[in-house]
Order: sequence, then structure tokens, then C-alpha cells
Amino acid sequence: MMPEPSLSDSDRTILLSIARQSIENYVNGKPLPKLDHKSLSLVLRDEGACFVTLTYKGYLRGCVGALEPYQSLAEDVREHAIAAAFKDYRFPPVQATEIKDIEIEISYLTRPKTLVYNDPDDLLNILRPNIDGVVIRDGMHRATFLPQVWEKIPDPVEFLEQLCMKMGSPPDLWRKKRLSVLTYQVEEFHE
Repeated sequence: MMPEPSLSDSDRTILLSIARQSIENYVNGKPLPKLDHKSLSLVLRDEGACFVTLTYKGYLRGCVGALEPYQSLAEDVREHAIAAAFKDYRFPPVQATEIKDIEIEISYLTRPKTLVYNDPDDLLNILRPNIDGVVIRDGMHRATFLPQVWEKIPDPVEFLEQLCMKMGSPPDLWRKKRLSVLTYQVEEFHE
């Protein structure tokens, strides 16, 4: 399988600009920026999945994204920038007065791959802190942490416990029940 394409510096600049312009236009009631697909690089026109993370004065202010690609990467960034700013249920919508202090981070995801493991101890040994984003699934419930979360939760046991709680389950569910686990990597960049 061929590696997924990486982004050029120009691609990154364009995506950050799309994200910022989308948030500014939305908060000011203006139409979303038009995407001129002909002027975009192939990787920005191709299907791609991303998470957009917003911080305000160093604190998380919103984070929304997709695990699987379903639209062009440029459209995905535009959609998830707006969702992170205005539709993340954990936070009130971003106000116009906050925009100048909002910092934007984009994580371009590889396609998640199923992680094969035998038991909870094996799972701990297979996970790659600071490299893998992790998705856990239990029936219809699922949760993910981007690889950047390892910086705040470096212990794999605590990482999995927090991920279970994010999914709305007891923290030790990963030890008691075989969960579907997927991993992915990201190309992360920010303003």
C-alpha cells in the first residue's frame, strides 16, 4: 500500500487560511469562502480526513473532525473549522471578540487501521505513544484521541482509561472486554 501524500508548506498555508477565513466569515454572518478547486493541489482536492483543534490563550476551545475521508481535504478543513468553533458541544460557540486570540491546529489523518491484539497487556505493548492516534469502539459507541493527546496523557493505561471515559464507559472497560481498536497517524501543523 502506498503511503498517503504529505502536504507541502503551501498546502498547509492554504488549509490554515481556509480554516481561519471560514471561522471569521461564519461568526460575522458572511458566506463561507469559495474553494477554487482548479487552483488547489491534488492532495487538497482529493478526499481527506482531518481534525481541527482550536485553542484560546493556550486552552482547548474546540476540536472536531472526521476519521474517514468523505469529501475533499479542503472542504473537510472548512467544515471542521466551523464545527470546532461553533458546534463542539463541550464549549459555547466562539465569539467574534475571541477570534484574534484563537489558534488553529490541523491534523491530517491517515486512514485508521484495525489493531490486532490478544489481550489487554498485548494492547499496551502494541500501542505507540506519541505516534498513534487511537480509536476504540464498543458496539455503537466510539471515541478517539489524536496522537497529540499522548503529550498530556503519556501513560498508556491512563490513556486507555481516559479514552473509555470519553466514550461514556467505565475506565477499565478495555481490560474487561475486547474492544475494537484502530490506530492512525497524523500530519499536524498550526498557525
